[in-house]
Amino acid sequence: GGKFEHGIYPGSTHLVEDLTKGENIFFGLYFVMTGLHGLHVLIGMALILIARHKVQRGLVNTQRLSWLENAGLYWHLVDLIWIFLFPLLYLIS
Repeated sequence: GGKFEHGIYPGSTHLVEDLTKGENIFFGLYFVMTGLHGLHVLIGMALILIARHKVQRGLVNTQRLSWLENAGLYWHLVDLIWIFLFPLLYLIS
């Protein structure tokens, strides 16, 4: 929200012209890392929906848990990465 209002977004001429080299690198990494994390959140949501569908159809049960376990592990890995990204990108000034 606030970055777009200040003209800071990928492809903005503001990034190249008005910011220092360090600020350009920071915002480049900011958008790449936040975008990649968002992509992985979408993938995790799809995996959870697939696992739910498999549970409902009986393809995942107490004898065959790998889909459900792996979807949960992937989701928690994405969450763990955000625990590091959030302070790095939003709390450090």
